[in-house]
Amino acid sequence: MPALPISVFIIARNEADRIALTIDSVKDWVDEVIVVDSGSDDDTVALSESLGARTVFNEWRGYGPQKVFAEGLCRNDWLLNLDADEEVSAELGAEIRMRFAAGEPVASAFTLPILPLYPFQTTGHRWTAFHHPVRLYRRSAAGFKDSPVHDSVVVREGAIEPLRGMVIHRSFRSLTHHVDKANEVSSLRAQDLADKGRDPSAFSLLLVPLFAFFKSFILRREFVNGVDGIVVSHMYAFQRFIRLAKTRERNRLAKRGG
Repeated sequence: MPALPISVFIIARNEADRIALTIDSVKDWVDEVIVVDSGSDDDTVALSESLGARTVFNEWRGYGPQKVFAEGLCRNDWLLNLDADEEVSAELGAEIRMRFAAGEPVASAFTLPILPLYPFQTTGHRWTAFHHPVRLYRRSAAGFKDSPVHDSVVVREGAIEPLRGMVIHRSFRSLTHHVDKANEVSSLRAQDLADKGRDPSAFSLLLVPLFAFFKSFILRREFVNGVDGIVVSHMYAFQRFIRLAKTRERNRLAKRGG
């Protein structure tokens, strides 16, 4: 099939066990795939190159800066950003190709539903695809913010339209990996909150985890996954709690000069 005028870019570090799914899901119908590696010591780079991706090293300075750097490497105006633990579903791939069948779309950007899939799950339920970020967009009309913590696309002009096909997101290799990642990300978020003068109260430390579980299990409809949904919702509540707890800790240490 002819390649669409789309550049796919992926930021990665030590993703040799997962990145092949990401690249394979798009390489046959996009113009180019670029992997920006921040210092892998596994086979991420060699594997990516063997699958036809152009790989470039860039020192890690945060999520936003890394993606802004990747945008600058792309030769097309249309960009598709994927994480190294994501896969474009067959349905989404067909939908994107259909949108480009009569030429480039009129819209400036598209939102893509992200379907979380944990290692203890065989299939995900589309009801749990609560996150719909802009991931396919014209570089001339949109682009990532350079925030080191919050990596999101800002659309400067033009229409944003939704796509229905799913991006399958295998974010965690295991529950242990989930805890490790939550620990890493919560430290960054806690620093960001502390820098903004946020100081969580006892009230928020008590209620935020409870509401987070409710939000995940009921509002994000994890109840459709049964016991798996209970596990996922508790993990989400833990993420929200530990971020606030670390913010409080940073503030207390700063007041003591620690």
